[in-house]
Amino acid sequence: MSGADRTWRGRYPLRLRRRPVPWERQQPTWQDAKPGLIAAALKRATARPSGNWYVVCAARDIKQGRPFGRTVAGTEVVLWRDAGGRLVAGPGACPHLGAPLKDSPVRCGTLICHWHGLALDGAPFAGWEPFPAYDDGVLAWVRLDEAGAEEPLERPVLPERPHPAGAVAAVYTGTGVCEPQDVVANRLDPWHGAWLHPYSFVDLSVVDVPAEGAGRDGFVLDVSFKVAGRAVVPVRAVFTTPEPRTVVMHITEGEGRGSVVETHATPLGPDGRGRPRTAVIEAVVASSDRPGFAVARAAAPVLRPLMRAAAGRLWRDDLAYAERRWALRSSGRFPG
Repeated sequence: MSGADRTWRGRYPLRLRRRPVPWERQQPTWQDAKPGLIAAALKRATARPSGNWYVVCAARDIKQGRPFGRTVAGTEVVLWRDAGGRLVAGPGACPHLGAPLKDSPVRCGTLICHWHGLALDGAPFAGWEPFPAYDDGVLAWVRLDEAGAEEPLERPVLPERPHPAGAVAAVYTGTGVCEPQDVVANRLDPWHGAWLHPYSFVDLSVVDVPAEGAGRDGFVLDVSFKVAGRAVVPVRAVFTTPEPRTVVMHITEGEGRGSVVETHATPLGPDGRGRPRTAVIEAVVASSDRPGFAVARAAAPVLRPLMRAAAGRLWRDDLAYAERRWALRSSGRFPG
């Protein structure tokens, strides 16, 4: 490749690009980004079981003593933690007169409706039935069997990731006017990276693509993350889809080997104009076997906002891509 030396591991994580290429002179990727290839990968992803599990938010967003509310797949959901810290979820409307339970206080692990004092400890009561909930240490999930209409699974389909205790994890959330498949399709198009995000990626090359019946279903790419000037961090990454609303990028070679970026597309419900809305909930779980990474873990409270800001910058453009895809699909003008 031109640019960074592809020696994956060295004493220092940074490399200097030898021959920087202007944005407009980089290798075009449109012939490789075949619509049929992306569509086939998307079709395989959407056929995988989810067990009716949906990512709601970052696990750390649900704090002791405070509820968290979100509409997921058109269902109003409230989540909180009981006295032992266990995640609890259920309908977000009080069964008595419909009060928004996300606005009610939690006292000693019990959610108390602020309209008339109906108390919920997470067990079925007065017509209120809990939803199955799961805290994976980074993200909070809820199972909505009526919305998902699949065979339920006991727990979500979770990708392999570094243990949170030895990693730095940050979660970004954004919302777009599109459907989950549009978000997933964006992530299954790795060829756009250096063109749409030149501020973050250079020297991108897709070295392997999924093949029907070949026993593999991941996009493999070599890419360099820009740091400053000519300084870059080259890695090899593999994109896979463990379930229909999730795309995972695993760093398999280079700095941060074992780190993951999980992109979860959660349907919310229609906006005021009847258009679909989808939340992008992206978890970056960074890890490294370098001795100095202990400093990064200690600085996690400072690093998390920076990691969220970096993800937000990328998703400013990627949500525009997903929204454009939905607009073309919904009008019958999508070229794929």
